[in-house]
Amino acid sequence: MTTKLIVDCSTGITTEVELTAEEIAERETMAAEYATQKAAEDAAVAAKAAAKASAEAKLAALGLSADEIAAL
Repeated sequence: MTTKLIVDCSTGITTEVELTAEEIAERETMAAEYATQKAAEDAAVAAKAAAKASAEAKLAALGLSADEIAAL
C-alpha cells in the first residue's frame, strides 16, 4: 500500500490517501528517469576525473613535479 499525505493548510488537517494506479505509474516513471539521469551525471564525473588523472600523468612524464602540476 503506497500512500500520500494531503495537508489542508487552512485547517491544519492531514489526510493519508492511497495512491491511484496512475500516480504509482507516474512515480515509477519519474524514478526510472532519475536513475538514468543520475547514471549519466556519474559517468560524466568519472570521465572528468579520468581526464584529469591522464593530464596529470602526462605532465609528470614531462618532468613536472607534483607541486608544479598542482600549481597549474
